[in-house]
Amino acid sequence: MANSGPPDRSLVVAANNQNVEIFSLVWLDQHVENVKKCQQYVEDLSSSDRVVMIVSGVLGQQIVPSIHKLEQVISIYVYCMNKERNKRWSKYFTKVKGVINEVDGLVSQIRADRQIQRNLNEPFSHNLFHVNCGNGTSTSGINGKFIFSQVLIDCILRIKSKEEDKKELITCCKQYYAGNCMEMNHLDEFEKNYSPDKVLWWYSRESFFYNVLNRALRNENIHIIFLFREFICDIYHQLKKYQVKTPITTYRCQLMSSDELKTLNASVGNFISVNSFFSSSASAKEARSFIHTFLIRDNLEPVLFEIAADPNVAINKPFADISIFSEFNGEYEVVFMLGSIFRLNSIRRSSDNKLWVIQMTLCSEDTHGLKEVFLHIKKVICRGR
Repeated sequence: MANSGPPDRSLVVAANNQNVEIFSLVWLDQHVENVKKCQQYVEDLSSSDRVVMIVSGVLGQQIVPSIHKLEQVISIYVYCMNKERNKRWSKYFTKVKGVINEVDGLVSQIRADRQIQRNLNEPFSHNLFHVNCGNGTSTSGINGKFIFSQVLIDCILRIKSKEEDKKELITCCKQYYAGNCMEMNHLDEFEKNYSPDKVLWWYSRESFFYNVLNRALRNENIHIIFLFREFICDIYHQLKKYQVKTPITTYRCQLMSSDELKTLNASVGNFISVNSFFSSSASAKEARSFIHTFLIRDNLEPVLFEIAADPNVAINKPFADISIFSEFNGEYEVVFMLGSIFRLNSIRRSSDNKLWVIQMTLCSEDTHGLKEVFLHIKKVICRGR
């Protein structure tokens, strides 16, 4: 029978650390007796943060009813001495994914669930762009962030990086991951062996590289984004190198709040740009399999993005099948470039009524309604030179 205390600091996120990842792990057991302080820490996290919690049986009964409905909390594991007793109270809380009394079993289940959570629970960070149907000009209220994001990407691809930036990035990551042996090993490996042709392997790997970059992009952390600009450029060039050659339909399943879905529904016929690299699957069946693995949480809707992509329009925003770089066998992962723009065609219920289907089409800068905007963006960039 395992000790109920945390055996490995690499699993624990310290409350006084600034999160550099979207996902974090919080462990509450008898060594952290202040349940209210732990609850306050979780409540104070950004709504875009995602927390996996490990609780002891006794403290779990106190805190789980209070934090179960928080959007930030995506799953809870009860690590205890008496499984049967704790199963009785925990069965009423859908976010409790396991009641476990062996540390190896706990670690194995969290790692197995991690990839599913990465696909389903990452916030959908995007900008909407509305076009007036009458004259093709844009509305002014929403376009500011849209234009800024496109200008930022253009700058990242143009500005040369410095060796000092890479050193600063690694230093920041080492400070954050101090005590996490696995990530410190990843950082040492990255520092010694990174090369541009390996960037998609690093991106698809479960490590600091994906986690820190993804959070920075989704939260628009300009400082961290600029430290990553060398590697963003490398991803761009590798996506161009491995660009899909023929038109393709890809799929992405995830959970979305009812409010987000309403906002998208009101924007059908308009454009949407994504603030991160956008991963999808060439297999609808594979994409949907993630939804069936986890129970749907309160106020969240399962959605399936169905994306029609033609490489002939992906001149500045390439997309590629990166399956050969994935460490997860059998995945058919297609990644769209940061800042890719799609037309939101329709939102409807699936034929089996189990989820919402969001149909989108990849667009180019010359798409009607976007051409004038990109001419404006280029003028802004030219004035800044």
